[in-house]
Amino acid sequence: MLERTRQLWEKQRQSVGDRQGLFGVVADAIDASTVLYAGSYVDLTPSLLWPSVTSVDTDRRAARFFADTEGITELLDEMRPGAGRHSVRFIHDDYSNDLDLGENSVDLLISLYAGFVSEHCTRYLRPGGFLLVNPSHGDAAMASIDDRYQIHGAVLENRGDFTLQTRDLDEHLVPRKDVEITVESLHGLGRGVPYTTPAFAYLFRRV
Repeated sequence: MLERTRQLWEKQRQSVGDRQGLFGVVADAIDASTVLYAGSYVDLTPSLLWPSVTSVDTDRRAARFFADTEGITELLDEMRPGAGRHSVRFIHDDYSNDLDLGENSVDLLISLYAGFVSEHCTRYLRPGGFLLVNPSHGDAAMASIDDRYQIHGAVLENRGDFTLQTRDLDEHLVPRKDVEITVESLHGLGRGVPYTTPAFAYLFRRV
């Protein structure tokens, strides 16, 4: 393994924390095997839980990281010994461009701190599939006004422990201020919308 591959992975985990708890509650709640992770950087965590993950990022360090296929395999084997080989694919591109993916071809779309992923990548998500999105960059708000989506759950976090709430969802995605949420206003805002009942992330189902 190239040493920089391990260094990038360790730095990623130190920077954002262990996301296995976050992805784990989602994996337990939905039926998914194919995942599109837009704006992934070098996060390998989804490959610990789902058999086929395609990551997309413009960062050159991410491209070098995923190009080290032997190193990626070694890291995954260390973290999930005996689990067998999963499909790990990386696309070095802007997710707003046309990606080499079939429409309606993935079960789960991941959007974390990566801008308006749902605007550009919902076409790759099959009807009945799911979008995992956090509110930081406004994409949760974007999904909430998209007729193609229906809220399915709210991911709550307490001291590093994650739970998925699927009841009383009407209390979520209610802005603190009485403002109209539109595509234009979200682009102008360029960040998340404060909600009366915040959550770490949201799970939407494509209808």
